[in-house]
Amino acid sequence: MFDGRDVTKLSERQLEDVRGADIGMIFQDPMTSLNPTLTIGTQLTETLRRHVDMTGDEAKKRAAELLEEVQIPNAKARLRDYPHRYSGGMRQRVMIAIALSCNPRLLIADEPTTALDVTVQAQVLDLLEDLREEHNMAMIIITHDMGVVAEAADDVAVMYAGQIVEHAPVLELYDHPEHPYTEALLGALPQIEGEEVRSSRLVAIPGRPPDLVNPPAACRFGPRCPYAGLHDSCTVEPPELREIRPGHFVRSAHPASERAKNPVGAAT
Repeated sequence: MFDGRDVTKLSERQLEDVRGADIGMIFQDPMTSLNPTLTIGTQLTETLRRHVDMTGDEAKKRAAELLEEVQIPNAKARLRDYPHRYSGGMRQRVMIAIALSCNPRLLIADEPTTALDVTVQAQVLDLLEDLREEHNMAMIIITHDMGVVAEAADDVAVMYAGQIVEHAPVLELYDHPEHPYTEALLGALPQIEGEEVRSSRLVAIPGRPPDLVNPPAACRFGPRCPYAGLHDSCTVEPPELREIRPGHFVRSAHPASERAKNPVGAAT
């Protein structure tokens, strides 16, 4: 749902009006997301000419302003360059500029730091946060990097096999993870401070992800969950996403807070 409309039910023509204008998108790999046969200026002005009523000269001027906004130096001259003249971090900045060109109300960033070194990752995340505040827009970041989640998110939706299994404010989720999958994700992070920094081991999640063509009929994490016994309800029916604390939702028959009240041995 976006702005009261179910976008999955829009026609292709209606979606064309939404994409780029109301919803901007930064794709996963900056090294392959840009067309190598077109200049940066052409790719920036294409979106502007499609959604905004402006002349070619006005679009070029706006394109240069966008490159300056994402901190690319000598922006006007760089519009004539092809993508191969840009580094990975600069290409990602171009992708951000294209996504923001029509001042969308929602920005979707799909793995925006993929293939970038750690220093450039931090720069891109800082830039996204600054632009989000400046443009007063909502932002959805899709990532597997829990460090990026901790730095960039206000609210977190943890997904497993196509379902949201936990949803909470970021600090609440990190301090009090409820779903066994969320616990396992956080347990797989290296511990770099605290008393257990030298002795702790990373926790691997046993098993393998389910076949999404034929997913488990009950809990999708059930076959890998250490708490799912043979006679538990979650092995028969899929658990519902329920609110266990204000603003904290979990899809599990064995959330951590309930296990703490009624401790039982993990399934073997």
